[in-house]
Amino acid sequence: MRYVFFTNTPAHVHLYKYAVRELQRQGHDVLVLGRDYGCTKDLLEYYDLPHVIYGKCETTKNSLFKELPFHYWNIFREVRKFDPDLIFGMGGYSAHAGALSRTPTVLVLDSEPTSLDHIVSKPFAKAILTPHTFGKELAKNHYQFRGFKETAYLHPDVFEPSVDIREELGLDPDEKFVVVRFNAFGSHHDVGHKGFTPERRRKLIETLSEYATVFVLDESEERHDGDIDTRPFDFHPALIHDVLSEASLLVADTQTMVTEAALLGTPAIRSNSFVGEDDMGNFKALEREGLIYNVREFDEVIKLSEEILADDESKAKWAEKREAFLADKVNLTDVIVQVALNYGTVERVPSLSKHSVTT
Repeated sequence: MRYVFFTNTPAHVHLYKYAVRELQRQGHDVLVLGRDYGCTKDLLEYYDLPHVIYGKCETTKNSLFKELPFHYWNIFREVRKFDPDLIFGMGGYSAHAGALSRTPTVLVLDSEPTSLDHIVSKPFAKAILTPHTFGKELAKNHYQFRGFKETAYLHPDVFEPSVDIREELGLDPDEKFVVVRFNAFGSHHDVGHKGFTPERRRKLIETLSEYATVFVLDESEERHDGDIDTRPFDFHPALIHDVLSEASLLVADTQTMVTEAALLGTPAIRSNSFVGEDDMGNFKALEREGLIYNVREFDEVIKLSEEILADDESKAKWAEKREAFLADKVNLTDVIVQVALNYGTVERVPSLSKHSVTT
């Protein structure tokens, strides 16, 4: 069979990379359509996935809309040329490519707030797969798996550190370090939302530097002043999960990396304007399990950071909570491969069930 996978962001590459490899191993033809956004292209090359870049996108809100016609032209051309039997993706591009080429499309969605993306994509999907914590009913063909999209690459069955990351970073064996992640809030689903202000970024880094070595990953335009003592991210982006697995703490105003830290057993604090009653179900579930903190008040971010870094047992405590949490979660890569081999007929996949909203 022939499969197309859409990877519009770095997280999408991780989501599908093991499924692509497994389908190739079984003798199927696979094409990954990728967008040059962030480090997406670098990751596709690093993992040696068979790919075509259909376009680019900057980390600004207007960039995507300017590039859309060019993106769709290239996508439709590549899909028609490859002639797939099944398409996988996370939104409009994949759904519309499937509709135009009359190819069944399976969507893997995990963000409840992105209503526009749901509206333009779900009518064209053969099946929609979401985490069990997803707080919306999307359609009759909406199915759930027990886990998150990140369990496709961070489930214990598939994730193993690939290098001695402390040696790569130039850190002592027992040296505490913190990862700070600042978002650009330039994606379409980020419109109207915000994270740390420049002043709070600076204050946060200064505070964390009193307890540990600080690595800052910043995709925003309003970067913190360069005179603060931090360490640069001078390693390949494919190693970010090795870094997160060893970190003493992640503090971020972004989304995906917080879930990744939790599934690796690393304490994580998330602070942005998404936090609240209408927050995504996965973040609510992770907080209930004590794996992350969702915080709006900046003073609380500082307080929690200091408490975690002052406790030398924090990593051990989080490792236990991670093990307990993942005990009944699926390896999503296995699910995706089973769906692919069943031609998108999700009813034949035992680990999928009709979605129902849970509290």
